[in-house]
Amino acid sequence: MNSASQPDLQTGSLWSTNCPGARPSGPQRLEAGNGSRMPGAHSPRLPLRPGGPRSGGSARHLAFAMCWLCACAPAFAATLSLLPGAAVTGDGVFLEQLLATDDAKAPLPHLRVADAPAVGQSLVLTRDQVTALLQKSAPELATTNWTGSPQIRVARRTRQLGESELKELLTDVLQREHVRQRGELELAFTRPWAAVTIPDETFSLKLLDLPTSGVGANMILRFELRGARETFGTWSAVTQARVWRDVLVAGGPLKRGQLLADADLLRERRDLLLSREALDALPRVVTALELVENVPAGVPLTARSFRVRPLVFRGQTLEALVRDGALQISTKVEVLEDGLPGQFVRVRNPQSRREFRGKVQNETIILVQL
Repeated sequence: MNSASQPDLQTGSLWSTNCPGARPSGPQRLEAGNGSRMPGAHSPRLPLRPGGPRSGGSARHLAFAMCWLCACAPAFAATLSLLPGAAVTGDGVFLEQLLATDDAKAPLPHLRVADAPAVGQSLVLTRDQVTALLQKSAPELATTNWTGSPQIRVARRTRQLGESELKELLTDVLQREHVRQRGELELAFTRPWAAVTIPDETFSLKLLDLPTSGVGANMILRFELRGARETFGTWSAVTQARVWRDVLVAGGPLKRGQLLADADLLRERRDLLLSREALDALPRVVTALELVENVPAGVPLTARSFRVRPLVFRGQTLEALVRDGALQISTKVEVLEDGLPGQFVRVRNPQSRREFRGKVQNETIILVQL
């Protein structure tokens, strides 16, 4: 029993400090159920029988109990008022967005009372409609008298999605999912982007269409924006892309047959979408590499620009070891094509003009197996 309601030790009845004049003054005589008087100030209280005669004592006793119940019953004492408007997210409409209270110590509970309207639409609720909603989620507030606006207009919280923000979002998705570590993506719109209205809440961007060849210099990107509960919409953007990376270019004219270790090479920032085969690094061993084509100054170096330097060259006359079982014959042959160590090349006997294939053993010997 709380401090607002205390037992009267003299009469055995309840009295409430919140009800002025409710406490009896001095000893009282209580009626028994049959209406007879019970003498003495300390007589025990007898229950009232249903339908029994009422007297002044029993009426006072009932008034004391009712006053105590009113003082102890839970109630929302703050004054509530209906707001004129509210901006909500897709999570729904919550109680504190509809009503306001004048008591900071008695905040409204965080209760979802309705679904949020669609973007571009609004939901108008009257007091009676709000009361009906509260009957389901907060019945203790539905019977509370509150003031304020006669109705409330609920709409989605929105904002504008501009070109700079959209370009940043598209760049981030393309870089993470498609370009990856190839280089740094730079994206530009070839047509102006008109700002669109979207819900002011967390969302993600998903690409719907992309060229089969991947990121290209010119693309039409179809994408959609998705929130936690819904899809905001689908749009298209005409874009131009560049993928920047530091690559190797010829610092001066490079000649065919020149060793790559002696070549004048520089690093420059180039667009890989225009120079897809440009190299950003050389193989670990460059002493045995030579150029197979002339490379003008300023042109990026590609994997087709060089090769491993051959061990034997076309037109050379080398010694050939011809083996037939245990028989081995040595003769001179003419090399008809360049060859690497362990590679088979065409050779020709200069006397018989017969051609056959042999394996490059070293710089001077070709092995021929009959």
